[in-house]
Amino acid sequence: MERSVSFDMDTIFYRTHGDGYPVVLIHGFGEDGSIWQNQVRALENEYSLIIPDLPGSGISPMLRKTGADLVDYADCIKWILDSEGIDECIMIGHSMGGYITLAFEEKYPLINRSFGLFHSSAYADDAEKIATRKKGIAFIETNGAPAFLKTSIPNLFFNSEKSNTDIDKLLSKGEKFTAASLIQYYEAMISRPDRTNVLLSSKKSVFLLAGQHDKAVPFQHSLQQSHLSKQTFLTILRYSAHMGMLEETSKTNECLRNILQLLSV
Repeated sequence: MERSVSFDMDTIFYRTHGDGYPVVLIHGFGEDGSIWQNQVRALENEYSLIIPDLPGSGISPMLRKTGADLVDYADCIKWILDSEGIDECIMIGHSMGGYITLAFEEKYPLINRSFGLFHSSAYADDAEKIATRKKGIAFIETNGAPAFLKTSIPNLFFNSEKSNTDIDKLLSKGEKFTAASLIQYYEAMISRPDRTNVLLSSKKSVFLLAGQHDKAVPFQHSLQQSHLSKQTFLTILRYSAHMGMLEETSKTNECLRNILQLLSV
């Protein structure tokens, strides 16, 4: 079911599926909520899924706030949960969605029973990553959002030829992104602080999904952060890069079912 909520004079669209314990799925950069469609089919008979289009993605307009950061996006998720009357859930974020999940956990620590990072990291950008993002911003300003996504999306997959259909779908959706929205995301990611303290201080179970061939979030970073929490469940996708929910759908769904069955009761 498609729904919307007003947030600070902006409108956020989201979709709900199924019935049961609430699970929030937050998409990443250059995506929208439909990235989780394979997981919706696997989980909607057992869980209540809340899937936003982050501001600036899908059908949600970008935040009008100047200098928006990841906490602003976390506040958007909190607004959705309040609208749905949800005071406890499990939250899962892919890539940038994982950064938002950590920001949410830091600001609203009583809401998540557990949380998961899919191809994401608690570490801040290092100097090399910041330089890469700034080059990306310059490219977007000159060439536009669709052209940038056309150059970057194929590199998120381990086997781009095998994943042609998924890449084409993402590129088609990429035509709807504006340069301003992608730049807003990039600037928010550049400015985010290191949030390893969220993992170190958490008494909750944390679950991580990592692609062995991920270039966006190096596999070694995923292994390192898996030791930070008191209890971490780590799933390694041996034939994936950054898009495991598409590249190894069955294993991703099996991981989700097992974790959610364990942590939602």
